Amino acid sequence: MSSALTDLFPYPIVQAPMAGGASVPQLAAAVSEAGGLGFLAAGYKTADGMYQEIKQLRSLTGRPFGVNVFMPQPVYAESGTVDLFANQLAGEAAWYETELGDPDSGRDDGYEPKLTVLLDNPVPVVSFHFGVPTRDVLDSFRRAGTLTLVTATTAEEALAVQRAGADAVIAQGVEAGGHQGTHRDVPENDGSGIGLLSLVAQIRETVDIPVVAAGGIMRGSQIAAVLAAGASAAQLGTAFLATPESGASALHKQALTNPLFPRTELTRAFSGRPARGLVNRFLREHGRYAPAAYPEVHHLTVPLRKAAAKAGDAQGMALWAGQGHRMARELPAGQLVAVLADELAEARTALSAPPATGSERR
Repeated sequence: MSSALTDLFPYPIVQAPMAGGASVPQLAAAVSEAGGLGFLAAGYKTADGMYQEIKQLRSLTGRPFGVNVFMPQPVYAESGTVDLFANQLAGEAAWYETELGDPDSGRDDGYEPKLTVLLDNPVPVVSFHFGVPTRDVLDSFRRAGTLTLVTATTAEEALAVQRAGADAVIAQGVEAGGHQGTHRDVPENDGSGIGLLSLVAQIRETVDIPVVAAGGIMRGSQIAAVLAAGASAAQLGTAFLATPESGASALHKQALTNPLFPRTELTRAFSGRPARGLVNRFLREHGRYAPAAYPEVHHLTVPLRKAAAKAGDAQGMALWAGQGHRMARELPAGQLVAVLADELAEARTALSAPPATGSERR
């Protein structure tokens, strides 16, 4: 990675911005204070809500941090598909004694107001998900002194990121929890995405900008592996989800290692866009019928998910998690960064050690 970015944090460890409440200022501050790069998630917040969290984070740490922004989404839902899905969810609404949300509650996530706030009050790093900003936007951040990263799920998408002028690309493997950041107008939900190590290698051979690897990383040895594959840092989300500083609900944290939820799956059930979560009742019953309609389905299911959480029913919640979720550790975020850094150092030492001789192997 360019020295401008790596110089911001001692360890090649980036805390993924997890929209929906997990990436609170306390978590980002703890990670940054420990030598990683903490991140706030602006997704699903107003511009003012984002600004208030930035102010709070700055009161907790003087170290660099990042803010993640969702790109506006095109209209790609087929006419009537959202209404059909709403009809299917009527039973859920009755069960949780709530109303379905308004699918037409907005599709740009306050993109322009958030850019204005971030350019008027520059932060060290801004990342983008669900597409590529224009060169003008990225140039504006460069002039403001902000480094920019953009998620890509293929080498072709990474090339588009480089051409737009971003400072680095986040290579998101199919193992990653939460939403896939694919640039396609109609994202596939068939699980055919590229595994992280292969993706990092492909992107490394395609672009010249630094690569941050994301997807299923839970241990320092895995960080060492993606660095060896060509990445300059690793981004971890699920690993930080279980920390006490995380804003995720207790139900979500407990589900990560609960035998009732042994695996994850990509689904459109909760948002209309492929996202990896723990397989629960809601995902099993509605995933196959959910249309490719983001953010309409997201808006539609918000009241259901809130009602399920209030009722203590993890079977109706969006339990976003990566494939390594069973390896989650309930450590304070700062301690987790230290442990990961130690594991990384040990793995690097092992990788650099000379091969054992025949007598040593015996």
